[in-house]
Amino acid sequence: MADQKRPPSPEDLIRALFKVATSGKQRSPKAAASLARKKAPPSAAASVQPERSTMLPKIVIAIILSIVVYALDATRPFAVPFLILALAVVFIIEGVRIVPQQEAWVVERLGRFHEVLEPGLRIIIPIVDRIAYKHSLKEVPFDVPEQVCITKDNTQLGVDGIVYYQVTDPRLASYGSSDYLMAITQLAQTTLRSEIGKMELDKTFESRDEINRQIVSVLDEAGRSWGVKVLRYEVKNLTPPEAILRAMQQQITAEREKRAVIAKSEGQRQEEINIADGAKQAAILTSEGEKAALVNKAQGEATAIRVVAEANAAAIRVVAESLAGAGGMDAANLKVAEEYITAFANLAKAGNTLILPSNLSDVAGLIGTAMTVLERTKGGGAPAVPVPRA
Repeated sequence: MADQKRPPSPEDLIRALFKVATSGKQRSPKAAASLARKKAPPSAAASVQPERSTMLPKIVIAIILSIVVYALDATRPFAVPFLILALAVVFIIEGVRIVPQQEAWVVERLGRFHEVLEPGLRIIIPIVDRIAYKHSLKEVPFDVPEQVCITKDNTQLGVDGIVYYQVTDPRLASYGSSDYLMAITQLAQTTLRSEIGKMELDKTFESRDEINRQIVSVLDEAGRSWGVKVLRYEVKNLTPPEAILRAMQQQITAEREKRAVIAKSEGQRQEEINIADGAKQAAILTSEGEKAALVNKAQGEATAIRVVAEANAAAIRVVAESLAGAGGMDAANLKVAEEYITAFANLAKAGNTLILPSNLSDVAGLIGTAMTVLERTKGGGAPAVPVPRA
């Protein structure tokens, strides 16, 4: 009959099944969350990755292939075994999982948490089980956006940083917080504002380590309930306003000029001290030299006096011995007379004044007086003082 519909051909069946499979795939909330995370930064995508199920398209493909086999007359008897084999292959592919090293996969069974798959070859039950989350157990860094903080002395300061964290509990990381990265970021920013507000501007540049320790302590304590351990926090940049930067530059310049003036004055002071110390040492050495010279001179004069005295004593001894010998007195008389005459011969050479004794003609009397003194000296008696004649 012309008005009756013709039975569908195999091509129509394949087209209809494919249309149903493609139109029936709607995004679930988990898939939407997965897509949102794929648009997130790389660090976030590497930490949490809910797996999108691919079993339904594979089953649809297996059914389509089985229909194609059934549509062919030569392979129609093998359509059912082919469908069973294809479904078994699909179940094996979906049930066997290979977890990479330093990753942890969270398995949900019928919507509830079931287990955490560790690295290696793992088996799950398709349809019943699914991989809900994938976590990286490596240390992950991510930037904390810059924010404006106000210091204790009411100065605005732009501060940004970087956080290093690691997932320690995949279950808490999956269900403890809807977005632990956002929680860490917000907590880091609020803690940073609090710590900066306790310090003055100059102190913030010197206390980076203290700020880092305080933020790590707060984040680590809060991250325990999220299955995340915050390992480090580092302040990257501290950016004050331009006016503050210019004032700081002027302060640094003034401080350097002050140090230069102080260094110059210290140098001049040290120079004067060195000069005075050198003059003092020179005076001491000069006085010691003069002292040594005087001592040496006095010792030389004493030695000379002693030598002269010894020579005079020796001469006197020789004279005494000569006087005691034969003809000694005559020689003494002759010597005294010669000296007397020589002295009178030189009286007028020293000046214009001439002094003459009253008894100039009595030469014999003078010689006799001298000889008397010599005899008394030789005999050991005190010499008599001669009385001059009037």
